[in-house]
Amino acid sequence: MPPRIASLVPSLTELLFELGLGPWVVARTGFCIHPHDAVAAVPKVGGTKDVNLAKLRRLAPTHVIVNVDENRRETVEAIRGWSDADGKPAAPTIIVTHPLAPEDNLALATELLAHFGSIDGVAERARRFGDALQAELALTRPDGRPVQRVLYLIWREPWMTVARDTYIARVLERVNWQTLPARDGGLSGAARYPTLTGDEPWLAQVDRVLLSSEPYAFGPRHVSEAQALCPQAQVRLVDGEMLSWYGARAVPGLRYLRQIADGGRP
Repeated sequence: MPPRIASLVPSLTELLFELGLGPWVVARTGFCIHPHDAVAAVPKVGGTKDVNLAKLRRLAPTHVIVNVDENRRETVEAIRGWSDADGKPAAPTIIVTHPLAPEDNLALATELLAHFGSIDGVAERARRFGDALQAELALTRPDGRPVQRVLYLIWREPWMTVARDTYIARVLERVNWQTLPARDGGLSGAARYPTLTGDEPWLAQVDRVLLSSEPYAFGPRHVSEAQALCPQAQVRLVDGEMLSWYGARAVPGLRYLRQIADGGRP
């Protein structure tokens, strides 16, 4: 029986298509926008946090891909509780993902191979993805790079940033950019994305402020606000998809990170 895959994680939807699994993707969220032309034909089932469970169930997935940060536990538990007309368990296979560093994308591809590797061409595409990622990881290293104290902003009103044990922070570590505040947020929960008051003493120590294009769409009009928050810092807009999306985008994302770290224009 061929799989029917529902992806509730935008970056993993993109990875599924990268691995040649697009024909088996039967559901996605409205935030799953890459690859644009290909996903347009896939039914949407709400957002990552507000999944339309009734519509998802009608699409009869055999596999549902979720993520600890992106999706709600209640959503996963509801899917696990599905049963048939006779009350027998009828839940699809749920693939829970939680990559915490760019190198975790290798294990992510291996996990998808465990479920879908028998499909023609998937194993070869996964091998090429792994080789490309290994090459970028080897090129993107902190050796010889000066430490930079970085504030990576993902939201305003209130300002929100990232803890040091998030995927974003660990991507930035590859070029010796250390995020502030200097604390971890744990494996899940709101502490992974701290809220700022704007009067934290350490804001004066920030060397760079990165304004992400998502989930908040920071633009040029916000640069002066960020500069006032960290007067001594260099402020720039960055492509949030490149720095926060794991999966297929990790390969060009590491290349993008090196370019901005070295002062070039991506």
